[in-house]
Amino acid sequence: MGELLFLSFVFLCAGVVAVPVAARLGLGSVLGYLIAGIAISPLLGLFDVDVISIQHFAEFGVVMMLFLVGLELEPRLLWQMRSRLLGLGGLQVGLTTLIVAGCAMALGQSWSVALAVGLVLALSSTAIVLQTLNEKGLMKSDGGQGSFSVLLFQDIAVIPMLALIPLLALPELAGLAHGGGHGAGGHSGEPHGMSLVDGLTAWQQALVTIGAIASVIVVGSLLTRPIFNFIAVARLREIFVAAALLWVIGIALLMTLVGLSPALGTFLAGVVLANSEYRHELESNIDPFKGLLLGLFFMTVGAGIDFDLLTQNLWTTVALTVGLVVVKGAVLFALATIFGIGGSDRWLFTLGLAQAGEFGFVLLTLTVNNAVIPQALADQLLLVVALSMLLTPALFILYERAIAPRLNVANEERHEDDVPNGSIIIAGHGRFGGIINHMLRGLGHEPVVVDYSSAQLDLVSAFGVRVYFGDATRPDLLEAAGIESASVLVVAIDGREQITGIVRHVHRNHPQVKLIARAVDRQHVYELYAAGCRDIIRETFDSAVRAGRSTLEALGEHPFEAERKARQFVEHDRRHMVLLADVYDPDIPVHKNAAYVERAKQVRKETEADLRGKEASFSIRAERGWAPPVEQNAESDPRESGDFAADPARSG
Repeated sequence: MGELLFLSFVFLCAGVVAVPVAARLGLGSVLGYLIAGIAISPLLGLFDVDVISIQHFAEFGVVMMLFLVGLELEPRLLWQMRSRLLGLGGLQVGLTTLIVAGCAMALGQSWSVALAVGLVLALSSTAIVLQTLNEKGLMKSDGGQGSFSVLLFQDIAVIPMLALIPLLALPELAGLAHGGGHGAGGHSGEPHGMSLVDGLTAWQQALVTIGAIASVIVVGSLLTRPIFNFIAVARLREIFVAAALLWVIGIALLMTLVGLSPALGTFLAGVVLANSEYRHELESNIDPFKGLLLGLFFMTVGAGIDFDLLTQNLWTTVALTVGLVVVKGAVLFALATIFGIGGSDRWLFTLGLAQAGEFGFVLLTLTVNNAVIPQALADQLLLVVALSMLLTPALFILYERAIAPRLNVANEERHEDDVPNGSIIIAGHGRFGGIINHMLRGLGHEPVVVDYSSAQLDLVSAFGVRVYFGDATRPDLLEAAGIESASVLVVAIDGREQITGIVRHVHRNHPQVKLIARAVDRQHVYELYAAGCRDIIRETFDSAVRAGRSTLEALGEHPFEAERKARQFVEHDRRHMVLLADVYDPDIPVHKNAAYVERAKQVRKETEADLRGKEASFSIRAERGWAPPVEQNAESDPRESGDFAADPARSG
């Protein structure tokens, strides 16, 4: 018990200290965890801690991460990705395997060893890449989406690799492998008793595998709702958390028993549940465990580096690591060019996936246990995998600080003659900014739209809309788009900090520009207010008010009364937001700001009193352009409610 508590204390202490420091230096959390692992490795070695065993446990964080990724993808979106999934992913794995195998043969390895090495090093780190892309807000870019497609294909490709590698066994290594019982890094493989397919013929194994996948789909589609409804009756959050963990662990175990990748199985389960009403609850319950386990995994990668072996073979290891990054980078760059990923996204795709991945540790263990690769070579390759993963955050920093700004400038200069100086500039053309642009153009305006996604450019250009590539958070791009002569800037990009940064810059340097900003939540409204914006649109506020109005109607309120109360709530909320914004201090947490807490309590009492009072001043005010509708019966036209409301005033 004492050893477990000691290890927990050491890892938690290292993470809590190193990650905030790395974040302040702009290095990212992943590099912080890796550095923390390196820092504590001497202490772990002193107490003879089996870091590899801890790493196997921490790899479950990758499984949880892919489950959460699956929750964000609907099956139709996954189908739309099929060309990049098979094209980009398939060619990357195939070409990288062949080139790395060719290099290994040139260095004197046999074809079977070279092929195994190629398969191991063809994979990239799902954990590091997805974590970093999400952390830096790059997941929705072309480079981020291309990277996700390749990583997903690689996770699928692990399955045939696990089947192929034992067939490459070398007779001269067979005795050593069976006698030693240890894989690369000194840890044993999976226990052979934990399998549902051992001893079965090929077609029987295929049937069991298909049955396992089908059971995940059927249970996820048909049984999760009644199961979680039953659990929700207990009204105990810890039971729902336990059920969420049970669901993920059970699927991972099932996939392991039939010889499939547990990460792939949980990803499939996430996709099946993407449209479930329990999706967000599952996500909120799993996410903390995912974050902690991924952090532990990154620390074990840093702590698992064999510095004695690295010192003995320093230049050889460095040369192999750099060579791997160059080879994979060349393949990725060529594929990005072929598949139309251009500009800075091409380099994001290239540098982001140029490392080896965590599944390399698993495959190297398998190669040693099955007499495919000698132990000494496997130990050398373990160093290459770990060092390439350690190098990845630095490559992201290189992209973010050196490559992306230069390429964006070049792109802007190339289109400088085409970019008109507009009186309206819309920063961001996603689901929020796209609607604004569509509305304004329909009314005869010609906004200048700026978006960093070249895929978005291709999409809207096909419909004759002029959208220009670039990062709207950069002051020089705003100047190129005509901020000096603009009358209105609509900030509709994703990213809380990026929105606030644009507002602060424009308010200080271009005070003549009317700012309209998208707010993520209520606290973000205060931040934007403090930054100088006075026209702030909460991205979900209006739709939530409309949903509240519909709820009142469902409870029996007359539509006129429901609309009146909804408008009254909006009026109170907007007036009170200004009162609260005046006492909001971004440097003081809300719950510690005594003036804010006191005023919030007062505002809440006033709002409740007004909304519940029958003689509120709002109730006697005439409403312009809207009259009480005729009472509808149960068979009325469904278009008369919700988003299809015939009355424009009721459509929100």
